[in-house]
Amino acid sequence: MKSWFKHAAAGLLVSLAAAGSAFAAYPDKPVRLVVPFPPGGATDLLAREVGNALSVRLGQPVVIDNRPGAGGNIAAIAVARAPADGYTLLFGTFGSLAVNKSLYDKPGYDPLKDFAPVASVAYLPNVLVVHPSVPARTVPELLALARKEPGKLTYGSFGNGSSSHLAGELFTHMAGVNITHIPYKGSAASMTDLIGGRLTMMFDSVSTALPYIRDGRVRPLAVTTQTPSEQLPGVPTLAAAGVPGYELTAWFGVVAPAGTPKAVVDRLNAEIVASLKQPEMAGKLASQGTVPFPATPAQFGSYIRAQYEKWDALIKSANIRVEQ
Repeated sequence: MKSWFKHAAAGLLVSLAAAGSAFAAYPDKPVRLVVPFPPGGATDLLAREVGNALSVRLGQPVVIDNRPGAGGNIAAIAVARAPADGYTLLFGTFGSLAVNKSLYDKPGYDPLKDFAPVASVAYLPNVLVVHPSVPARTVPELLALARKEPGKLTYGSFGNGSSSHLAGELFTHMAGVNITHIPYKGSAASMTDLIGGRLTMMFDSVSTALPYIRDGRVRPLAVTTQTPSEQLPGVPTLAAAGVPGYELTAWFGVVAPAGTPKAVVDRLNAEIVASLKQPEMAGKLASQGTVPFPATPAQFGSYIRAQYEKWDALIKSANIRVEQ
């Protein structure tokens, strides 16, 4: 019996040593980065920049695998069910990691249990814009209009459960006003109707809204982030402009399947954070309107949980649901 234990222990040590050697050599083959949206969109472009930088730093190709559908659920499910070896990663979003679990009856995965946080990457500031005909040049003036005629003002969104919809719900909830939500299929359609005067207002990304702000077709009142946007000097935050505590950012980060070895997660985090600190990468992110947002795996995990709890409470309070 003692001999059996001796041989078993020796075998275990050999196995652990082999496993440690294998992970020390990570990666020794291409890494797949699954993106929850089609090629060409803002999320895809950002993921490709991260993938390119990571490929150089890891010495292995990082292959972009676009898996659009169900608001990001299809991509998330694919990664949640993949081997936990560091070779399949998810380029997660605000929706897939913090919102979808509350929006969908059966999303098919649990972002808090099925993933190992690797690194946050960047966030995308949003801005509250109104049609130039709206007689409000500040947030307090807009709120006064909303209180004067409840339900008359309208805000457009990219669709039910989208970041623009949640931005509007948070705004009306925190400010205690009634503004009618009009969902569209994407940013372009809602912006077209805002420019045409068929909407009062909307929340859109700074990068998308900026050309229309510059030519005067929409008027910015405030940004949704905790700090002002460098792209919109002089435009206050909503928290400072009349809705204390307001904050919403569309953010992005990388996660791996739960159970991925810590050594692999730490290696990936170190390389992503290092790439985000490079001036060239910072410039590319700025050109897309995004702001670098590096963090440790533990910090990113805490952030995901805090964001989930915040939006879960709002989604349940507003009874927002999305059909899958």
